Amino acid sequence: MSTLKIKKVRPNAIIPKRATSGSAGMDLYACIDAPIEIKAGDRVMVPTGIAIALPSNDLVALIFARSGLAVKKGINLSNSVGVIDSDYRGEIQVGLINQSKETYVLEAGERIAQLAVMPVCLPEIEQVDELDDTERGEGGFGSTGRKG
Repeated sequence: MSTLKIKKVRPNAIIPKRATSGSAGMDLYACIDAPIEIKAGDRVMVPTGIAIALPSNDLVALIFARSGLAVKKGINLSNSVGVIDSDYRGEIQVGLINQSKETYVLEAGERIAQLAVMPVCLPEIEQVDELDDTERGEGGFGSTGRKG
């Protein structure tokens, strides 16, 4: 078992934790001194007060939306998924966007996203003139969807 090292970079930071023993992700918390109003359509960067060190470059930390916050309140990640590379040591900040029609007030210590650590594949790159043929070929968006 490898170890994810977590450093508090702000004194009031909350160390991420899994909500249940079966949770794949760890909750990330807003490390703010006062509530932040996020008006409809607005984007904000929210500090978490922590920095991490992944145990190897075979791993990546990914930040995902919290489903309850996104579905119930319209508060989602502004960049869909955040990527924390194995060599990044700065504070983790979470970009949020309010996709609802109402102002949302983000409170200090509120769970804002989840952090999952996953393996990463680092293939060699080879430029080629042709790619192998497949049944789908160059079929794009919707090309494998409903038929008839």
